Amino acid sequence: MFDSDELEEIRASKEEWHEEEVEPVLERFGERKETFTTDTGGQEVDRLYTPDDVADLDYEEDLGNPGEPPYTRGVYSTGYRGRLWTMRQYAGFSTPEDTNERYHYLLDQGQTGLSMAFDLPTQMGYDSDDEMAAGEVGKAGVAIDSLDDMETVFDGIPLDEVSTSMTINAPASVLLAMYIAVGDKQGVDREELRGTIQNDLLKEYIARNTYIYPPEPSMRIITDIFEFCAAETPKFNTISISGYHIREAGSTAAQELAFTLGNGIEYVEAALDAGLDVDEFAPQLSFFFNGHNNIFEEVAKFRAARRMWHDIMDERFDADDPKSKQLKFHTQTAGSMLTAQQIENNVVRVAYQALAAVLGGTQSLHTNGKDEALSLPTEESVRTALRTQQILAHESGAADTIDPLAGSYYVESLTDEVEEEAHEILDEVEDRGGMLEAVEQQWVQRQIQDTAFDRQREIEEKERVIVGVNEFEIEDEEPEMDVEEVTEEDEQRQIDHLESVRAERDTEEVDATLEALRDAARGDDNLMPYIIDAVKAYATVGEICNVMRDEFGEYQPGSAL
Repeated sequence: MFDSDELEEIRASKEEWHEEEVEPVLERFGERKETFTTDTGGQEVDRLYTPDDVADLDYEEDLGNPGEPPYTRGVYSTGYRGRLWTMRQYAGFSTPEDTNERYHYLLDQGQTGLSMAFDLPTQMGYDSDDEMAAGEVGKAGVAIDSLDDMETVFDGIPLDEVSTSMTINAPASVLLAMYIAVGDKQGVDREELRGTIQNDLLKEYIARNTYIYPPEPSMRIITDIFEFCAAETPKFNTISISGYHIREAGSTAAQELAFTLGNGIEYVEAALDAGLDVDEFAPQLSFFFNGHNNIFEEVAKFRAARRMWHDIMDERFDADDPKSKQLKFHTQTAGSMLTAQQIENNVVRVAYQALAAVLGGTQSLHTNGKDEALSLPTEESVRTALRTQQILAHESGAADTIDPLAGSYYVESLTDEVEEEAHEILDEVEDRGGMLEAVEQQWVQRQIQDTAFDRQREIEEKERVIVGVNEFEIEDEEPEMDVEEVTEEDEQRQIDHLESVRAERDTEEVDATLEALRDAARGDDNLMPYIIDAVKAYATVGEICNVMRDEFGEYQPGSAL
């Protein structure tokens, strides 16, 4: 970019500026902080960035044009000028009927994709009438017990016209089977089904804890899904390797990036060990990141993620297909940054986080509702969150050029720094034997916990300002707003419906499909065709998961992985 003589002149100019302009001001007024850092403290932020900070940058090798290796500037050659990101609001609550109504509302308001939230019993593989489900049915998402519920959720929604993301992990195979079965009943060619299942079990052991089975059978199920979908549903993303929950648990941006890509490496290696060819399944891998507060740190993280994944797939796994090397990701704005105090401030936070995701080149985006620190979002707050994306897309100009912060001395330098730190963390993971071993040793969890502890201390000591929480507070504030509630009557309604489904189905067919699944679990057949057969017989989520619980066991926290 600049030759050595020019860089020397720039360095001399910066030194002269500091001596003549900065030092007198510092002596008189000082600065707001002794040290400025990025949001999670990973990188120190200099007072001024110049070409000297990016002197080693090689455009072709380090950046490339959009749609070209190493994809730092994006995986598509026309960016958002060709097609906007998918506006995919995360939604699902109470009963399937309520969720269907919300989906139609969102689609009518201009949403371009669906994102399905499941209640905790469904996420843990329990039916709504299980004693473990009491009090949680429909609370954190929609209750799905059988194919009948999934049919209700998508009633009037053609699956060949929408893409659907499902935040489901341990029972991902069952919910994917239900989605495929709904598509079959609608007459949709399986090759036309589009969407994503999260299906990221390593992240569950690290941060989120909605696991069922131990890692070994979990990895088998995941690779079975890879193999099945490569042949049957090639447009459906088979996993969303998720840093989101790692960041929500308290990690830094670099830790989020490193641990997410580390999990991705484990999944690729497991699939290769199962005999799959990397270019058969890698194009269907996707990622899920957090959109946090510091705009520049987040943009740097997203850009570094694309470059790192390209190099990993190219150099470590010898992938040939360019799509195998392209990191495509969904972003959700930071739930952990929402505050119960002065909830209107959350609208502003979410807008800035969404801007960071778009400037960083996300493929799809969920913007949180302002009231999600208190309850499930109301229709009004969901509409405002969606309008935030639409204004960003159509009024801000952020989508009109590709990678608009490229070439910024600060952003390019920060991209390099985030990548360097993430590589250092990945090297430590490798030294410990990979992500599975690092998680077994509790090392990954400790890194995140230590960061979260430091952040909380900074908030309590007011070293870190949270507007409306530890500064700019309103005395005796009482949040006044409507909240979305799921009642005991809603729970009983779901249980009653489950009982009616059981009464009307062919019990012998259910038993036969479950027994066939059990035999497959004991052998080495791909499990997906057997799960689809059981789903189509209206076997329940709990019944199917219990078969695999019996054969695979359950993971116990603190036990050896």
